[in-house]
Amino acid sequence: MTPRASIDFPAIRVLDGALATELERCGCDISGPLWSAHVLDTSPETIVALHLDYLRAGADCIATVSYQVSSFGYRELGRPPQDSARALQQSVALAEKARAAYARSSNRRTWIAASLGPYGAALHNGAEYHGRYSISFDDLVAFHAERIAILAATTADFLAFETIPSLEEAHAILRALGQTPSASAWISFTCGGTLHVAHGEPLRECAAAIADSPQVLAIGINCTAPQRITPLIAEAQAGAAARRPIIVYPNSGETWNAQTRTWHGHADPSAFTALAREWFAAGAQAVGGCCRTTPAHIAAIAATRPSPAAS
Repeated sequence: MTPRASIDFPAIRVLDGALATELERCGCDISGPLWSAHVLDTSPETIVALHLDYLRAGADCIATVSYQVSSFGYRELGRPPQDSARALQQSVALAEKARAAYARSSNRRTWIAASLGPYGAALHNGAEYHGRYSISFDDLVAFHAERIAILAATTADFLAFETIPSLEEAHAILRALGQTPSASAWISFTCGGTLHVAHGEPLRECAAAIADSPQVLAIGINCTAPQRITPLIAEAQAGAAARRPIIVYPNSGETWNAQTRTWHGHADPSAFTALAREWFAAGAQAVGGCCRTTPAHIAAIAATRPSPAAS
């Protein structure tokens, strides 16, 4: 993993967009308990192509297809821990393959974030959107520490903890990171309103709790409705008190019906131009997209990338 001191985070202004829903648009089956990670087995080249699409759209940073990977999840399918370890390593290798292909036509520097979802994602029952788990704090630490140790030995530039629903899980991640001092990460929360994370704690309290960790690169907000982002940036800034940059990557604006397992509404990539401009103006260091966003959304965000003088 790249040493923290060599990560020029201020240069990262545009993140990538959705992986799972875009892989599904490409015809991949993500219906199983491993979600997008199933595609590591079935169609790895599709993952490489999607990473390339996001880099060509203007993303400075691409996230690996590892959000749902854990030995816990693989055991449920009767697969050994070695398979989950290999999947984590493979996800980084595929992102590296895409980055190398992109570098043949561009000298723009890009980064790889190794994506790690919350414990609730491994349960694949929607628990990441409320964070009410039946697991001890020590076991939660162990869940995250196992994956951190594996990814810290890869060429990913840093880790991306995504869709974290609670302050307790953020504390568990900090404890787990401490077991691998070489690892650095951003921690991004999913929020249920304009003040609180999904579990109910104030976002500013969560931001304050992690801002002093030397292993935390940035504080994020993701998998959240776009209309909530601007006030949430202010809340995160209030907690971080300029100690860490704020990054945001919301959903497209469509809504998910868990009963019918379908998306509803319309997502216009062009609308992200005005929204991204608003989020950058509000102080976001980097902007990207989460569920149902596409390379077109990222191209719209890239078009609003602030100039270095305005950063």
